[in-house]
Amino acid sequence: MMKYLPLLTLLIAQPLMAQLPTGTELSIAPGIGSLFVNITEPGNHVWVLQSSPNLSNWTDIQTMKIHNGRYRRTFSTSGLPSGFFYQASINSAGQTLTSTTASALLIGASPPNYASPTLPPSFAQNPIPAQDNTPVGNPTTDTGAELGRVLFYDKRLSINQTISCSSCHQQAHGFSDPRPFSVGFAGGLTDRNSMGLAHARWYQRRSFFWDERAATLEIQVLQPIQNSVEMGMTLPALETRLNAEPYYTDLFNRVFGTPVVTSDRISRALAQFVRSIVSVQSKYDVGAASGFTNFTAEENQGRQIFNTPTQGNCAACHGTDNFVPGGGPANNNGIENPSVDRGIGAITGLTTDDGKFKVPSLRNIELTAPFMHDGRFNTLEQVVEFYNSGVAAHPNLSPPLRNPPGQGPPGSPRRLNLTVAQKAALVAFMKTLTDPNLATNPKCSDPFNYGD
Repeated sequence: MMKYLPLLTLLIAQPLMAQLPTGTELSIAPGIGSLFVNITEPGNHVWVLQSSPNLSNWTDIQTMKIHNGRYRRTFSTSGLPSGFFYQASINSAGQTLTSTTASALLIGASPPNYASPTLPPSFAQNPIPAQDNTPVGNPTTDTGAELGRVLFYDKRLSINQTISCSSCHQQAHGFSDPRPFSVGFAGGLTDRNSMGLAHARWYQRRSFFWDERAATLEIQVLQPIQNSVEMGMTLPALETRLNAEPYYTDLFNRVFGTPVVTSDRISRALAQFVRSIVSVQSKYDVGAASGFTNFTAEENQGRQIFNTPTQGNCAACHGTDNFVPGGGPANNNGIENPSVDRGIGAITGLTTDDGKFKVPSLRNIELTAPFMHDGRFNTLEQVVEFYNSGVAAHPNLSPPLRNPPGQGPPGSPRRLNLTVAQKAALVAFMKTLTDPNLATNPKCSDPFNYGD
């Protein structure tokens, strides 16, 4: 019977030690008939797994190319060389092994349907077509969005190869971050909460970021890459890095007709993928097509409160089946006064814009906690209570949150005075906006081959 001793060794070729980014980790866990290898290594080197009966004579078992910073695999030990010891080390002589499209990515010969998703009939009715911010010069294509998906999950977009777009926009959380502030490449924190990306395609004001400083999605997707806290790269350095990667020259050739990687092409592909993140299989979508007969009494009560101007009036800022605002002025929701974060006001320099922020879609809101630009609320119940009783009297407060004429002090924050049951109904309705397929949809998931 093969016996495993508790001695596991990690040997790394000394000339490569200085090249290994911080965060390199290795674990080798032997079991009965198997061996589990788990490597985290942002440098994406070639490793070799070896076996030895005496710590002197080593036999190669497997060559392992790291793709996107991680490798994990369970090996069967039946048929492996007999021995008590295993080690994994950088293969200093084998670094010419590259990451090809076939080896690095788990994508098919034909990409999924990104360009023409099946949408509810209401999406063809005004005003939703006017909400679509897809530019004429960058329509979403199947190959373009698939390239964008690879870029979205690739940690090579950060300077130390430890952070990807998906690090702060996680699929399981509605493409947002469950932390109030996201962690950047060097451990620093962003100054705002990560916004969910589902239905980013539909926003009539067309601007992006909480403070709307990016006029288009194509501009927005490149800014976190260059941010000194988030990813820390420069666009020339990124172009050089990706042009040296065979799977990128292959994919860029498929999409653009030539293999050259440019920041403009990176921007276009990333924007195509983000616009392809569409979720229209929620309980709400089923209900909208059937008169909401699938809703519980509580959910229907919440829907009524949400849409009724004299009750919740939520639809004033979260309208249509996309639950986003129209093309009017930006909104101040009375989160505080004075504004700690000036929002759009810090961009325009106008005090009349202080405290105004982009209004995100409420689709999949159940998945995207914490809430608000600073992640101050952990639950939907807290959000509802804020709008029920906590809106601050900010001079820029949006009209739907002010008292209507003849009801209380003119212009002061409106109090909804909802009952406990009504507040619970409003939360129940918002949870019907969750698409259960979004968090696991394969065409939006990480495409890299990690060995397992």
